[in-house]
Amino acid sequence: MLETLNFWIATGFGLGLAPIAPGTFGSLLGILLAWWLLDKPTGQQAAVIGVLLVAAVPVCHVAAWHYAGLDHGSIVADEYVAFPLAVIGLSAARHPLIMALAFAAYRFFDGFKPAPIHLAEYVSGGFGIVLDDVIAALVTWVVIASGLFVWQRSQRRNV
Repeated sequence: MLETLNFWIATGFGLGLAPIAPGTFGSLLGILLAWWLLDKPTGQQAAVIGVLLVAAVPVCHVAAWHYAGLDHGSIVADEYVAFPLAVIGLSAARHPLIMALAFAAYRFFDGFKPAPIHLAEYVSGGFGIVLDDVIAALVTWVVIASGLFVWQRSQRRNV
């Protein structure tokens, strides 16, 4: 029973079993989580995300056993738990367009894994499975926060 529960959590309650783009489908749960968290103070956001990320490590590690220890595409708990880091503390991300941009950037960085993201996959166990998604989310945060900063400055100049 615990293995079945772990499987469903690891696969995003079945979203990770999608025949195409399972990581993208699984990451959709991250949008809901991020949206809910953005109503909270940044410290609470960080605490919840931190607890979920720590919990995701063994969940993903156990799920990987079913796939010969590999980070199989159907394992998406790492994606949906890490995505809220991409918008943590960015209240502007409550705007659907900003959330969509953050999601697209996150999926780009997680999918293509440019340096240094790809190096995280070589960390052993469930930690490596989660770490690459954390780095992708943090890189996304930098991109989105920088874009918002530039946009807000340009808006002030035009007033």
